[in-house]
Amino acid sequence: MTEQQQPRRARHLMNPNAPRRTLDEREREQKSLSRVQRWVMSVLAVTTILHLEVGLIVAAYFLDDPRPGAQVGLCLIAGAFGVIGVALAFLIHGRRPLTPWLLVGFVPAAIGIWLVTR
Repeated sequence: MTEQQQPRRARHLMNPNAPRRTLDEREREQKSLSRVQRWVMSVLAVTTILHLEVGLIVAAYFLDDPRPGAQVGLCLIAGAFGVIGVALAFLIHGRRPLTPWLLVGFVPAAIGIWLVTR
């Protein structure tokens, strides 16, 4: 090979003649801020929906003279809200909401069903 014909460089290797562009301070700060905002938004959404879920379970537990299945029905509605809360957190972070983590939303409802049926 002559001096001007260099072997072709693989794309995944660094090219010393064309270094990667680095993020300037403002872009880095903006990325960090949007990440924090997503986490704050998802935590607020999930805790708000979790409070609603626990409130429904407490209401089911203290029902006076409930009709058959009313307490379990309220706990199942609470479980649906829990699943919505988990899915909402995944959506806020830009991820697919259909995940096995949705089962976590049913945990308080399962505890509520155990409480009202014992």
